[in-house]
Amino acid sequence: MARPRSEDKRSAILTAATRVIVTQGLSAPTAVIARDAGVANGSLFTYFETKADLFNQLYLELKAGMASASLEGLRPGAELRTQVSHVWTNWMAWAVSNPEKRRALTQLGVSDEITPATRAAGHKTMTAIGDLLERSRANGPLRGAPMGFVVAIMNSLAEATMDFMVQDPANADKHCKAGFDALWRVLT
Repeated sequence: MARPRSEDKRSAILTAATRVIVTQGLSAPTAVIARDAGVANGSLFTYFETKADLFNQLYLELKAGMASASLEGLRPGAELRTQVSHVWTNWMAWAVSNPEKRRALTQLGVSDEITPATRAAGHKTMTAIGDLLERSRANGPLRGAPMGFVVAIMNSLAEATMDFMVQDPANADKHCKAGFDALWRVLT
């Protein structure tokens, strides 16, 4: 009879995978991830069929966590600029508070291991943020640009802002505001 799966063990494996990806990259053996999680290597495959499955599920979990944190406390009736600023500020706070998750998500985001279906599901977790971006650019200079291009610009501004916030924590709020102001000028 198969043992029941433990949500705590699954969570420990995902947390360990995040740490290992950051320190050793995507090529790290599953045995290292299992050891870091405190489970047997075979147990890892009870929760994830393959290493690629583990990476795809971790990608989705990190994307969903980032989206959820970004949208937390959002007031849908607020002015558009206020809503976008709120999401931006929450996103920056998530990134600064979760540097390992940020770095792991960055590596997973460029990995060939992440399937198109997983990328689409990850994109779906960001629907509310995409809607805000779409409304923000409706009358701006990027209104005719492909949304992927708009997202790439936003992500570039976000990464630069996050880096400065981490490198200069005494001025993190100033960097966050400057990054948002730059994004808003680009969008509108």
